[in-house]
Amino acid sequence: MLETLRHYYEGDSHRAHVFRYGLLIFDLVTIVFVIVSSFFPHSSTISVIDVIIGVVIVADFLARYAISDEKIRFWTRAPTWADLVSIGSFLAPIAGQGLGFLRILRTLRLLHTYQLLERLRSDFRFFRRHEEIIVAAINLVVFLFVMTGLIYATQVRINPEIKNYADALYFTVTTLTTTGFGDITPKGEWGRMISVAIMIFGVTLFLRLAQVLFRPTKVRHECPTCGLSLHDADAIHCKHCGEVIHIDTEGLT
Repeated sequence: MLETLRHYYEGDSHRAHVFRYGLLIFDLVTIVFVIVSSFFPHSSTISVIDVIIGVVIVADFLARYAISDEKIRFWTRAPTWADLVSIGSFLAPIAGQGLGFLRILRTLRLLHTYQLLERLRSDFRFFRRHEEIIVAAINLVVFLFVMTGLIYATQVRINPEIKNYADALYFTVTTLTTTGFGDITPKGEWGRMISVAIMIFGVTLFLRLAQVLFRPTKVRHECPTCGLSLHDADAIHCKHCGEVIHIDTEGLT
């Protein structure tokens, strides 16, 4: 059983890659569900879907723990605690639906796993050409939605200006961009501290995205001599050590 789980989570077969793509799609669908459900009264149908999603997350969590070679270190990792919070938010409605937005951290973890990145590079030429931009954009979007979830979870019951995720998202975006229209303001110390975090860390991620957007495009190809992995698209020598490199190219720059 453990070997089967390890194969699906870490293997290199077609089924293993399809399985991991399925987990990624599940995470994205869950995020969409959390957003859409915030616009409707909490009904028994939504509660049932919450429980189903929570059970799937628990099964995934237990499988990852079972195949982990470092059981103690497993509990010290940030994604582990994000999973525990998301499990609680789906299985125990009293924890607050807003915290369900921390589910997007699982999507970020999946995208940063070596096997999935390698598969995306192999399957999609667009991803190969724009990997840095895509990853930087995902990091920003993840931060944006996590902060939106925290704003919603902490403000929806005490702030009449924030009624759903759209209001929380609007406030987060205006804060991150330092626009600050002032039509929505956070209540309480937690709201103000979250706003400070949005401004400090959000601007950093935004500048990182701008940096990779406007600097010359690089291609990923490991130099056999020094290991430098990013080169100009038309490079024939490694800039670091001068080694001749053979980059697969279609003649596009």
